[in-house]
Amino acid sequence: MTATMKAIRFRQVGGPEVLQVEELPRPEPGPGELLLQHATIGVNFNDVAVRSGRPRVALPFIPGREAAGTVVAVGSGVTRFAPGDRVAFSSLWGSYAEFMTIPAARAVVVPREIDFTMAAAALLQGMTAHYLTHDVFPLEPGDVCLVQAGAGGTGQLVIQMAKLCGATVFATVSTDEKAALAREAGADHVILYTREDIPKEVGRLLGNRGLDVVYDSVGRSTFEQSLAALRRRGMLALYGQSSGPVPPFDLNRLQEKGIFVTRTGLSNYTGSSADLRRRAAEVFHLVSHGLIRPHIHKTYALAEAAVAHAELESRRSAGKILLIP
Repeated sequence: MTATMKAIRFRQVGGPEVLQVEELPRPEPGPGELLLQHATIGVNFNDVAVRSGRPRVALPFIPGREAAGTVVAVGSGVTRFAPGDRVAFSSLWGSYAEFMTIPAARAVVVPREIDFTMAAAALLQGMTAHYLTHDVFPLEPGDVCLVQAGAGGTGQLVIQMAKLCGATVFATVSTDEKAALAREAGADHVILYTREDIPKEVGRLLGNRGLDVVYDSVGRSTFEQSLAALRRRGMLALYGQSSGPVPPFDLNRLQEKGIFVTRTGLSNYTGSSADLRRRAAEVFHLVSHGLIRPHIHKTYALAEAAVAHAELESRRSAGKILLIP
């Protein structure tokens, strides 16, 4: 009898309701692959985007790009891992399932002192926060940064890492409750963008200095204010577009203050297996030593993936949303 598993698939793009529980054959690892049994699965805005048709994918499709769990079997040629090993991965589609095969080169070891829930909450967003604050614009003591969506899962980790680097941190949020979370993460100044003008608040607190860098995962709705709040030769680091993509833009506008704008993503900083393992190990080190801590907003059963998506899209969530198979 063929082994089966539960998975979440969508057969047409649309709202959360297109996510359906299906029973599928359990995959087998090919050469260089691992078969994982997932313990915890991360939910991200990329999952919402692909479910909504951005980008288009071949249907039916299993969403999800990160999980943590246990190696069940290994394919030929795999020497770094064995059944029973605790691993996690990110940036590979198909994680909304009880089991999944992944390339062994894209798996990272989860230390024994970190449970699977924390591993799944920390890996993708933690590595994102790490490359932003250590590579895109490496923060140093005295730098001043702004974290858009500072109460989100990634935003809170960017705040925490920025403080470890010695920076002064501004954060934007939508509610008083989210402001409390941003402050708890370490933000020095919190701006409620629903009531306050971001550049004016930055100017009021910094005078003519302006921000050294803005880390922006929101995109369309924050782009102009992010630019306006920067100092001369400051940087706008776009790494997401939860409000939609930034419209076409005249680059000549950047000349007035000599501003740098970059649009990047995690894959640019974990392209090789060595880079991935190094960055993941650094993130897990920070977690295991209590230097950063992901904030878990809520966990749902795998079968409740549609509810989890609705929660994420509602903007009510503050922190990481996880699925438990």
